[in-house]
Amino acid sequence: MHFDYSFLGEYWPTYLRGAWHTLQLSFFGVILGTLLGVGFALLRISRVRLLQFLAMAYIEVIRGTPFMVQILIIHFGLTEFGIDLPPFMSAVVALTINSAAYMAEVFRAGIEAIDKGQTEAARSLGMTRGMTMRLIVLPQAFRSMLPAIGNEFIVIIKDSSLVSVIGIAELMYSARTVQGITYQPMEPLIAAAAGYFILTFTVSKLLGALERRLGSR
Repeated sequence: MHFDYSFLGEYWPTYLRGAWHTLQLSFFGVILGTLLGVGFALLRISRVRLLQFLAMAYIEVIRGTPFMVQILIIHFGLTEFGIDLPPFMSAVVALTINSAAYMAEVFRAGIEAIDKGQTEAARSLGMTRGMTMRLIVLPQAFRSMLPAIGNEFIVIIKDSSLVSVIGIAELMYSARTVQGITYQPMEPLIAAAAGYFILTFTVSKLLGALERRLGSR
């Protein structure tokens, strides 16, 4: 079997643009998903039963349905309600909604793992529940959950390949474009796989360095 990667000499800018779009989607998905996930985590541990139920329902529905279906509903289904989002925005919304459901459970577990004695001590000093959560609990929870956040970043980088179905020129879309031009079924996909590996490996190492730096403080 002979593999020919000579097409990379001409089409490497296509892959580079695809990798850039993949990083953009992943960055916005993780940042917005983390912020939304914190909100749903706080609702999950709320004392209001209705809020707990709504947050739990959201998490279970999103985690229990395929990401591909979520993308298609957001991009095509919402047009039935007069909401016509551009492909990039649809992808960011889908990644954010999907990531938030998983991050909510990660943050909930991290918050509940904090020693309750710290919370009681803060309350005894006159801090409100909101101040205690914002100044004492969440910073510690974030530090302990950094590996899980990094793992979610890597998952989103790989899941972003699915948004090619709505025409976004990310890495997988670039590979399919090159396939159609060169009529090579295997090599463009292997090049894309290498690109995803480089992205995830680099992100993993950077987050590992950040985790070690925070742990040394």
